[in-house]
Amino acid sequence: MHCELVVPGLFAAQPAARAPALELVLARGRCASTESQHLETWLRDAFGLGEKPLPAGALTLLGTGADPGTDCWSRADPVDLRLLRDRVILVPGAALRIREEEASALCEALNGHFGSRMAVRVVGADRWVARFEDEVDIDSESPLELSGRDVELARPAAAGASFSHRILNEAQMVLHAHPVNEAREARGEPAINSVWLWGAGHAPQVKSERWHSVSADDPLALGLARAAGIRHRPLGRSAQEWLERMPEEGRHLLVLDALRVPLALGATGEFQDALAAIENDWAAPILTALRAGRVGMVSVHVPDAAECASYETIRGDLRRFWRRPRPLESYA
Repeated sequence: MHCELVVPGLFAAQPAARAPALELVLARGRCASTESQHLETWLRDAFGLGEKPLPAGALTLLGTGADPGTDCWSRADPVDLRLLRDRVILVPGAALRIREEEASALCEALNGHFGSRMAVRVVGADRWVARFEDEVDIDSESPLELSGRDVELARPAAAGASFSHRILNEAQMVLHAHPVNEAREARGEPAINSVWLWGAGHAPQVKSERWHSVSADDPLALGLARAAGIRHRPLGRSAQEWLERMPEEGRHLLVLDALRVPLALGATGEFQDALAAIENDWAAPILTALRAGRVGMVSVHVPDAAECASYETIRGDLRRFWRRPRPLESYA
């Protein structure tokens, strides 16, 4: 079995404690480097979709078990656009602690306003998608990647930019005085005052046969797997549980993206907890399986590393004792 882990953010902050399993696999493996990428770009390239923008809206629907059909979909994630002097800063939905009933009420209001021009659907409290009656070209980064940045510098610049700006302006007017936001502000919570459109397009034809299975909590990764006809499932609790249900052979991808949200929000404690879980629940059992021969090769991909590092380690590499483990921050 070839086990591939993609772990965005692994080298992005200094850990509070050492991670011996991760450090050993990285130290004993062979390294390859390319240009740094966001997770979405890494997934697009890994599944062989070419240079076109990733159709995140349609793939999110596929990843949650829905059918996007032949319509054009976009992600329309809820955000807080916050005015700071001469800048407008984006706060992603992951920071807003949105309740399911709030998401449903706000999307109902948006649909009442836009009608057939844009139909918004909740796929998760902070993950929304939108279907458009006409073809649109909207290409921007995800809210997580834009967290804390000046939104004016990040607005879509493709052919659909003016359309996107109009939609955002109208959405902000609808959401501004909505009772949900009035109640949130009364409780001292930030408003959900806009949506962020990104990843427009149709469900793609994916022909990749790189993996025999994909395990992830990110619906984009699951959607790509479903589009490619690859076995896919939620990540689960641990590698031990995962290994028990996986076949002895094949190449398998695990998307361990739990570091992304705390990094985007600057939540140091949550980052340390998530890193400890990756080390203890995933890296350590997989290293044990590699030593025992249950796993033949382990690859670790860190897309957003300074040089997009990938490391490949086989059982025999573990005997390279002269390659001493180093702290994760030394790879930054």
